[in-house]
Amino acid sequence: MKYAGIVLRNNRNILASVDYAPVLDALLAGGVFLDEVVLLPYDAPSKVSAALLRLSTECDGVFLVCARVLMPSAREAVSVAAEQEFAEEYVLDTEDCLFAVLPEGARGADAVRTEVVPRVDKRRRRTYARVVLRAVSAPQEKLRAILKEADAAGQGRLSVHATEEYGCTRVEVLYDQETPKMIADEVVRILADGLKEYVYAMEDVPLAERFVSALKLHKLHVSTAESFTAGGVGREIVRVPGASAVFYEGINAYDNKAKHERLGVSDFTLMDKGAVSDQTAYEMAAGLLKQGHCDVAIATTGIAGPDADGTNKPVGLCYIAVGTREKVRVFRFQLSGDRETVTRTAINLALFLAYKEIS
Repeated sequence: MKYAGIVLRNNRNILASVDYAPVLDALLAGGVFLDEVVLLPYDAPSKVSAALLRLSTECDGVFLVCARVLMPSAREAVSVAAEQEFAEEYVLDTEDCLFAVLPEGARGADAVRTEVVPRVDKRRRRTYARVVLRAVSAPQEKLRAILKEADAAGQGRLSVHATEEYGCTRVEVLYDQETPKMIADEVVRILADGLKEYVYAMEDVPLAERFVSALKLHKLHVSTAESFTAGGVGREIVRVPGASAVFYEGINAYDNKAKHERLGVSDFTLMDKGAVSDQTAYEMAAGLLKQGHCDVAIATTGIAGPDADGTNKPVGLCYIAVGTREKVRVFRFQLSGDRETVTRTAINLALFLAYKEIS
């Protein structure tokens, strides 16, 4: 079966990009491989109509991605080409072709997983099985080597697809009912063994959700002390329904005075080692534990950029401390990227390290 994508973009403003990558990744992860992707200006309706007419005669499915504000006009163009009106929000299923008009970004990717892929599976009369591995901080070179090995073991009978965002990797193995189970099991074994130290789940579950579940399982409470992640670690935890049962408090201690007064970081440490140091991270976590209200402590301190905050330490340097009442461990990272990338990667690393500490 053949499938194609159309991306509507603003050719007059090169800075106004369309975030279509998550949508295409979701199609690929669902076993919907696009034979052609066409990028068209949104203000050229004749070109859009011509592309729709051509692709609808050549393909079994045509998926159009655009900014949400353009979806009404995009749906109208598809309806004209299909000579049929939409009865659903995203999908127009005709006898000859499956159409979808999808918003850019994460919302479009969700629509692909919940609406488009099940409809494609139904049309091609195949059932698919998926195995998902979720990992954090896997080195890119190691990940590429393992994916290559897994792909070779699959003998072309299944799809192995990986996506990475802010240090979190999602690996999906997709295969149909005709794939020998022995081949699928071997591929999953290669991935699980090769990424063993980085894997936190053999199912499709977010990191914070897995961490909260582990806290509940062990009847533990967690507190956070954050100096450069802006409360992001605590925010990810409390986004999980039911997190109030395990989250005690979160302290954003940016100023050195706050670190000293709220967490007990010594003035000597702050003067001798600096706010961004392994000893400061250690004392921040130890200060939370010393108060006796939590069983698990997470502390972060670092330099997110864009400058080094008047120190000679490099942007991207961070220390993450995780610990229990028995011990506190401190981890040093040198992260790359812009301010948001450094911060969000550190948040994921902190959650992962804390999860590993109690699992």
